[in-house]
Amino acid sequence: MSEELKLILEDATSTMAKAISHLEAELIKIRAGKANPVMLDGIVADYYGSPTPISQIANITTLDARTISVTPWEKNMLHVIERAIIAANIGINPQNDGVIIRLFLPPLTEERRKELVKKCNSEGENGKVSIRNVRRDAIEQIKKLQKDGASEDECKDAEAAAQTATDKYILLVEKHLAAKEVEIMAI
Repeated sequence: MSEELKLILEDATSTMAKAISHLEAELIKIRAGKANPVMLDGIVADYYGSPTPISQIANITTLDARTISVTPWEKNMLHVIERAIIAANIGINPQNDGVIIRLFLPPLTEERRKELVKKCNSEGENGKVSIRNVRRDAIEQIKKLQKDGASEDECKDAEAAAQTATDKYILLVEKHLAAKEVEIMAI
């Protein structure tokens, strides 16, 4: 197989791996009844005029399976962080005791669990679509190379390799979704 075809396939597989990494990051943010500091990623507070992730202005830890504690490094940031968490609308009301903010995760109802599974499946579908888009782009590049004079057999082999990689990463998406569904539906 020519170097150009190998480069196209390597680029496609690395992009597919990035789609899986993105899916994993999104699935972690979906709470499954257990407290996880990552749930607060993406929430920004106004830190002296500039929007700053709260993980950069406070210490975020889990006290137990259902409690997250947010300890600001500066006491005057307590109310700012509390307002940012409320504004983020993550479904958890912060409890401010004047020193730290505690987030108590309520137990999930059956209905809420099903909604979270739907949300996970939606994220999974987005991951599959991006993987398929990578495959489509790779095959278009391969066909262009074939028009420019590359061997037809090598191009067919490269297309088959792109499809194999796509199948592998789609299966990986399915595994992540199945594991997350089990995690969410566990009581």
